[in-house]
Amino acid sequence: MYKNKRENTFIPSEINTEDYTAVYYVGGHGTVWDLPDNAELQEITRKIYENNGVVGAVCHGPSGLVNIKLSNGKYLVAGKKVNSFTNEEEIEMKLENIVPFLIETTMIERGAKWEGSGSWQPHVTVDQRLVTGQNPFSAKGVGEAILKELQQL
Repeated sequence: MYKNKRENTFIPSEINTEDYTAVYYVGGHGTVWDLPDNAELQEITRKIYENNGVVGAVCHGPSGLVNIKLSNGKYLVAGKKVNSFTNEEEIEMKLENIVPFLIETTMIERGAKWEGSGSWQPHVTVDQRLVTGQNPFSAKGVGEAILKELQQL
C-alpha cells in the first residue's frame, strides 16, 4: 500500500484540498530553495488552513511557510508563535552564507512571534492550528502535536 502511494505521488494540481485536514512540511536544507516560492503549495496550504485545518512543519520545513498569505493578505505566520531551525544552528553548520535566507530571521520579518530552545534541543510550538518544530529532534513532538490538534477539530 505505501509503496504504491510513494510510486504514485500526487502533483500539487491533483490535490483537492477538501479531502485534507492537515498539511505537513518536512525538513532538509533543500526545502529552503524548493518551498518558499511554490505558489501551488502556498495555495494548498492556505486553503487547508482556512478550512479549519492544521499546518505543521519541522526543522527547515517552516521555510515553506514564510511566504504563505491568507485571504486577508496577512502572512500565515504573522502574530503566531512559531519556531524552526535556528539561526544559531545554521551558523554552527557553517551554512548561514549558503542558504538563501535564515528561516528564523524571515519568520520574524513576517511578523511571527519566533521562539526556540538551545541548539539541537527539541522544541515544538503550537499556535492557532499551526505546529512548528525546531530541528530533527522535534519531529516526533510535532507529529504528536499535529495529532492532538486534529483530535480537537
